[in-house]
Amino acid sequence: MRRLLLALPFALLPLAIAHAADEHDHDHEHGSLGAHVHGVARLDMALDGRTLELELDTPAMNIVGFEHAATSDADKMTLALAKETLLKPHALFSIPEAAGCTVTKQRVESTLFGDKDDDDHDHDHDHDHADGDAAEHEHSEIHGHYQFTCSVPTVINKLDLTQLFKSFPATQTIQVQLVTPKRQMGAEVRPSNPVVKF
Repeated sequence: MRRLLLALPFALLPLAIAHAADEHDHDHEHGSLGAHVHGVARLDMALDGRTLELELDTPAMNIVGFEHAATSDADKMTLALAKETLLKPHALFSIPEAAGCTVTKQRVESTLFGDKDDDDHDHDHDHDHADGDAAEHEHSEIHGHYQFTCSVPTVINKLDLTQLFKSFPATQTIQVQLVTPKRQMGAEVRPSNPVVKF
């Protein structure tokens, strides 16, 4: 059951991506599952029993404002502060204290943090540029995975992304897919309406 529950957000994901790709077709040349659109992030959430899982995928541009390797001190500081913020999921996702959620696993990865890029499905087109300007077109992603055990999971009845938008103002839209014991749904969340109730 748990494996099925966690797979459901990914089954719903193509619908949200197709919708995002339609809206942003002029910004990006392809609308595949791995579409990289600046300003748009993806967040999958699954609540199964006492386990809460969140998966965040976002272009690095939304988080740090650049996608190149950090060479200047300012870029390195921006990267370090962003990673520190991303490693505070209780605040970032406004998880209610009353739910009694404890982080059991968390991981934030990006080639910008020095992590190996094992996900080259979206990078094939980077090498097709004959103008020698491939570095300009490189796409760096930031991926966050968070798992919690919650003593009172029934208290979790909404996802409030206010703090995520405040922390990373270049993020304009978050495509949310969520599965809870009550329902499964997709939503498009913006800074003007940052809460999904379920």
